[in-house]
Amino acid sequence: ISSESYGERLGEPMRTRNRQLPTAWRRRNKAARSSHGLRSLDKIFLTTEDTADSSCPGINDIQHVLGELLTIRAKMVAEMVRSQRCLDEIHINHQKSARNLLHYLALRCHDLRPLQQRLAELGLSSLGRAESHVLVTVDAVLGVLHRLKHRFWQPPAEEADVVDFANGERLLAEHTECLFGPASPGRGVRIMVTMPSEAADNFSLIYDLLQQGMDCMRINCAHDDAAAWLRMIEHLKRAEQLLGRSCRVFMDLAGPKLRTGPLEPGPAVARIRPCRDIYGKVTVPARVWLTPENSPELPPSPAVSLPVPPSWLARLHPGERLKLTDARDAKRTFTVFEVMDSGCWVEASQTTYVVPGTVLQKTIGTKGDDRKAQVGELPPGKKAISLQQGDLLILTRDLTPGCSAIWDSEGQLLTPALIGCTIPEVFDDVRPGESIWFDDSKIGGVIEKVESHRVLVRITQTPVNGGKLLAGKGINLPESDLRLAAMTAKDLEDLSFVAEHADVVELSFANSARDVELLQQHLARLGVRQPSIVLKIETRRGFDNLPDMLLMAMRAPCCGVMIARGDLAVECGFERLAEVQEEILWICEAAHVPVIWATQVLETLAKEGMASRAEITDAAMGDRAECVMLNKGPYVVHAVRVLDDILRRMQGHQTKKRAMLRELRLAHMLPIKIGTAPREK
Repeated sequence: ISSESYGERLGEPMRTRNRQLPTAWRRRNKAARSSHGLRSLDKIFLTTEDTADSSCPGINDIQHVLGELLTIRAKMVAEMVRSQRCLDEIHINHQKSARNLLHYLALRCHDLRPLQQRLAELGLSSLGRAESHVLVTVDAVLGVLHRLKHRFWQPPAEEADVVDFANGERLLAEHTECLFGPASPGRGVRIMVTMPSEAADNFSLIYDLLQQGMDCMRINCAHDDAAAWLRMIEHLKRAEQLLGRSCRVFMDLAGPKLRTGPLEPGPAVARIRPCRDIYGKVTVPARVWLTPENSPELPPSPAVSLPVPPSWLARLHPGERLKLTDARDAKRTFTVFEVMDSGCWVEASQTTYVVPGTVLQKTIGTKGDDRKAQVGELPPGKKAISLQQGDLLILTRDLTPGCSAIWDSEGQLLTPALIGCTIPEVFDDVRPGESIWFDDSKIGGVIEKVESHRVLVRITQTPVNGGKLLAGKGINLPESDLRLAAMTAKDLEDLSFVAEHADVVELSFANSARDVELLQQHLARLGVRQPSIVLKIETRRGFDNLPDMLLMAMRAPCCGVMIARGDLAVECGFERLAEVQEEILWICEAAHVPVIWATQVLETLAKEGMASRAEITDAAMGDRAECVMLNKGPYVVHAVRVLDDILRRMQGHQTKKRAMLRELRLAHMLPIKIGTAPREK
């Protein structure tokens, strides 16, 4: 029916108009009904007689749907009244957002799927995108349902001051800019980059990252020290001035990260290996960095570094050949191809094992001892504990270097493998039968016995050919009720620097509202300057207590949430990660709190220069957050460039949960002839 004929009938009684609409027309257009409240009424004309028409599925359910939705609404309002004391503590910037969050939590206490189906059958909003404006969405649907029953309804006047459709998006945008600063032109989602240690002495790296689109610099306080952090920040300020761009500084408190203790050191040996093709032919020679042993310099790019006498090093020239006998008594040759002030690059076309004392000898030039040089001290190699399913592993309270299992000549176990734990206090909170995971869940086990000074773990999961457990690897106890404070003594020491120099402080392993409150109190004691707080959700307890922690964080003018998906996946189970991160996104959108999408985004691209297909898809999913974090790697500048391009493309397709119907290029292929087959030749 055209809009003109519809307009001509406006003066007619609704019952008369509706009788003239064919049942087939109503059935065809049911799928096209708008999901936005009152607009549905302009598409469907329902009367009392229509409710008996079997051709209108779902119409008989109007009264039931109306009653169910009114009951849910009453509970939403009651929840806000019960929480009034909590709301009084919320900062004025978050007052409406906190009420919206409480409405959303009350709404999601119900299984809404049957109700959603019935609402969709009526051509109404199914409440599936109500996060940022919950009560007003429910009220819009209730208004239409009442009109379908020929009744007038509007919400009580005292409940009218709620977040409407436009204000929900506006509040989230305002809070996002407060936390991350202005967005880059043409891209709403910010890009955060974690600084490697080399950024303290490499201004060009920070300049290039900022130029390619970095919006936030992240400094992890678990690495480096205050002097290095300050140099990174000074490099950033200089780059901001040169490029005319702004970038926020985020500093991450290390928190009580459970890790494996040290192991007995391995042999000091440098393994040098060129790249080969499938036939074993060398495609890229190995690069080796020769550096003065009295003042060693890190190589400009990842490579094996060998310390040698500086006087001998200073006499090397491009093209010279250096002969040596490696640790396996194999004859090898290095070729000098670049000499720099801080060191020298040589190439090796054969696999070589170098140990301290290995002699390098020039094949031409000076005679006698001046032609020779010995390799200096090398760092000890990393030793690993080999574990198989069924093995016993002893976790000790002290940090005595661990070791592998010891077997006798007949294959009988003499001593199980053992390793320490960096936070022995957890021994008081673990119980037999609880699961334990090592190294991002690569190795799993079950606690068999808890003793005063050690915990016995039976290994239940390893890779197919066994697992290698190294020192400093993460330990997760997802089923244990750990009584660990979110901030350690080191965190409190670092906090004075963070409060003075950072725009935002990230609270690692935030597990309860009390953790957030303690951080706020420590910041208040440090002075007037108050950085914003980001809650890192990386444990099961943190996920369970997210609403309480948000309400505590919203006592400040600005806050955010990071989905730290590495530990969170281990804690909640990899199969649940997608579900958990979705719930975090929903709850934060209801609170109008910006979210950081973190951990392993484009990781192989940043580390190896080539991204996997799954990583590209994951990065595109990050568009549903307000910021995406990249970790460090040799190719991180390229990763920023790629991520910037992905986010700009996705911006036209997705906003939070809502698909954006940008012009579809394939639609221009019409008209398509359907059912015509090509003529056979």
